[in-house]
Amino acid sequence: MASPSPDPVAIIGASGALGFGLALRLARTGVPVAIGSRDPERAAQTVERAREIVPDGAFSAHDNGGAARAAETVFLSVPFRNQSETLTNLKKALIPGQLLIDATVPLAAAVSGKATRMLGVWQGSAAQQALEMVPAGVAVVSALHTVSAASLSNLEHPLAQDVLVCGNSRAHKRRAAGVIERIEGLRCVDCGALEMSRTTESLTALLISVNSRYKIHAGIRLTGLPKQLWE
Repeated sequence: MASPSPDPVAIIGASGALGFGLALRLARTGVPVAIGSRDPERAAQTVERAREIVPDGAFSAHDNGGAARAAETVFLSVPFRNQSETLTNLKKALIPGQLLIDATVPLAAAVSGKATRMLGVWQGSAAQQALEMVPAGVAVVSALHTVSAASLSNLEHPLAQDVLVCGNSRAHKRRAAGVIERIEGLRCVDCGALEMSRTTESLTALLISVNSRYKIHAGIRLTGLPKQLWE
C-alpha cells in the first residue's frame, strides 16, 4: 500500500547504520530525504556518501531541527542513550500534525552492556518515552526494530520481511506504513497500541543473538495474515 506521492521524509540519525540504509532505500524510490545530525557537517558527509550509492536520490543535509522542519514524517533512528536529548532539542522543531516514527531500541549496549540485553524504561518502552517527550499533537508510531540495518544498506540484498508497527491510532499506523512500504520487500503489520512496542523493541535483542549465532542478517515474517492488511 505504498503512497502514490513521494512526500519528503526526515531521518534523524541517518549517519547511523539503520538510518543510512533507510535513507538509501527510500531515496531510491523517489522520496526526498532530509538527513539530520547534531553536526551539520556530519549530515553533509552522510549526504555525500548516500549520493555515491544513489546518484539520483534527492538528499539534503540539515541539523536535526532543520531536518524535522523539512518533512511531515520524521524517522528517529538514534541510539537509546541519545533519544531523550535529541527529542528535548527537537521540541521547538516538531509541530502538531507531524508523525514521528521511532526506531529506538533500549539495548544495554547503550550503557556498555550486552547488545542482547534490554534496559528497563520507566514509561514501558523507548517509543512510549518518545510520546511523553514530543509536543502535543505530534503522533508517535513505533517501527523498524526487526529490520536489519546491514540488509537495508546493501541495495543488492532483497528484502522479504515484516515491519511490526505499534501506535495508538490506526490512521497514524497506516500513514507510517504508506511510507515504509514504498521500500520493496517490506510489509507493515499492525501490532496494536504503542504499549506493544515494549515487545517489538525487545525483538531486536533476540535477532542480534540469532544473527550472531548463524552469521546472517535475519528478519521476521509472520504467516497466515490476510492479503490486505490496511483496508
